Amino acid sequence: MRKHVNYDGENLVQNTIKDNDVYDLLLKIPAGKVSTYGDLAKALGNPSASREIGRILGRNPNPVKVPCHRIVNSGGKLGGYLYGSDKKKELLEKEGLSFTDKIVNDFKKVRVYPKRR
Repeated sequence: MRKHVNYDGENLVQNTIKDNDVYDLLLKIPAGKVSTYGDLAKALGNPSASREIGRILGRNPNPVKVPCHRIVNSGGKLGGYLYGSDKKKELLEKEGLSFTDKIVNDFKKVRVYPKRR
C-alpha cells in the first residue's frame, strides 16, 4: 500500500491504492476483454497512479486466479507480465483476442472500464 499525492490544479488530493482493491477490479474484467493500467488507476480515484498499478500487478500472488494478463498499455500494446509477454499474449489468444505486432486488434471494442463498487 502506498499513498499518492496529486495536484489537481487547486488542491492536493491524497489517495491510497491498496493491492486488494486492484485485484478486485481485475476480477471484474471478463475473459476476452482487456483494460489498461490507467483505467484501473482512474477507477481507484487516482488517474496518475498507473505505474503504481503496474507495480501492484507485479506482486500479484495468484496471477492465474486474478487475471492480471488482461491489463495492457493505453494504446493496446501488451506491456509486462510476470511470466513474460509471450505468455501474456498466449493467454489472451486463448480468450479469443488477436494481435498485430503485440498490439491488441480491435482494442476499442475489447477494452472495458472496470468500476469500483
